[in-house]
Amino acid sequence: MTTYDRVGLLRAVSREDSALDTDSAESTSSAEIDWTTTIKNFIFPALGGSLFGYDIGATSGALLSLTSSKTSGTDWGSTLSSFESGLVVSSSLFGALAGSAAALWVGDALGRKRELLLAAACYGGAVALLALAPNLPVLIAGRVIFGLGIGFAMHAAPAYLAETAPESVRGLLISLKEGLIVLGILLGYLISYLFVDQEAGWRYMYGAAAIPALALGLGMAALPDSPSGDGIPSGPGLGRVLEKRYFKPLSVGLSLMLFQQITGQPSVLYYAAKIFEDAGFGSAQQATGVSVGLGVFKLVMTGAAVLYVDKLGRRPLLLGGIAAMILALGGLGVASLQLEGTFGAWVSLAGLLLYVGAYQISFGPISWLMVGEVFPLAVRGPAAALATITNFGSNFLVSLALPSLQSNLGPGGTYLLFAAVGVGLSTERLWRSCCVVMHLKKEQLNGERSDHD
Repeated sequence: MTTYDRVGLLRAVSREDSALDTDSAESTSSAEIDWTTTIKNFIFPALGGSLFGYDIGATSGALLSLTSSKTSGTDWGSTLSSFESGLVVSSSLFGALAGSAAALWVGDALGRKRELLLAAACYGGAVALLALAPNLPVLIAGRVIFGLGIGFAMHAAPAYLAETAPESVRGLLISLKEGLIVLGILLGYLISYLFVDQEAGWRYMYGAAAIPALALGLGMAALPDSPSGDGIPSGPGLGRVLEKRYFKPLSVGLSLMLFQQITGQPSVLYYAAKIFEDAGFGSAQQATGVSVGLGVFKLVMTGAAVLYVDKLGRRPLLLGGIAAMILALGGLGVASLQLEGTFGAWVSLAGLLLYVGAYQISFGPISWLMVGEVFPLAVRGPAAALATITNFGSNFLVSLALPSLQSNLGPGGTYLLFAAVGVGLSTERLWRSCCVVMHLKKEQLNGERSDHD
């Protein structure tokens, strides 16, 4: 007799073969993986995260195109204030914040598949608004709806992958999902480079997202529900997460998400092309071309993080990355304030590469890893959702404020502010957070926490 798992991830396994394994984990590891099904069950949910990355890269170029009197193609884009420019960028993050909050309440009831289909619908509707926006309010509305798609996708995709991937390759696929977000950023920078000098090029940059949005919707419609994610009952509510006994892990998780954003690096990516143009890479196409190089470098560093995070450990990478980010931000500040011309532009590029690279091997992957490790299993779902809300909320505020900060403090002053407030003040707290994570993991392994009984 042969049996199949619910989503078809494992090929038929005979009763005699499965009897050789003593537990289900060993059986999953030893069974032959159906790679065709596994890849299908991975690639379409991962597209939801890639569209988040694409939005970051495309917005970097779209902001240059929209605010230029030569390429805007509108009578309102080139007159946007610093605050309005920040609103264009950050409104998708506000939508992602709202989507994450909604997913906290309705995500489990919808199930992973339907939540990803909802994300695809949000993406598709938003792309139409963005590509055809006749004015700023419609553009902002499109950005918010796109952000709703981000919030739903970033909640459902990791859960779908965790619930459908064979155990032996689950960690690899979840790591690859993070890599596809960075690949999305690179593709956004590349599309920006191709269209930034065309009239109304920002419409094409946003409109190009229709292709992956359509692929996400069609792909998810053809995939099965995840085994435990089809309208499952909600887990413990927020009230339990806020109990005193969970204060320590919750404060660690939320602190990691907050400090990840107030270092400025995620928000800086939205403004990369503008930053490079201001640094001395004269034309918009030169600036977006350099952004493509930045995206390639970020992708390479993501691969390095995947390879070495378990070998080198969380704490050395996190604290070493923070030190490198402080150095990079200081260099960027000095270069912006003291250096001019081609030399200053290249020093700024070197500083930004160090800044992004250090983030990508520290805050970027390790914050999410530690969030997954620090929360007790009994409250992990709602606690992780709160961490995601904190992440998008702080990212929204920093992205909204960044143009105004640069307008009032200048690029150099803004970099130095990030160094002092965002990174410098977080180092001691993060050292303590690492120690707390190690202690909690040891407690969980020893079965000392009451909610694991």
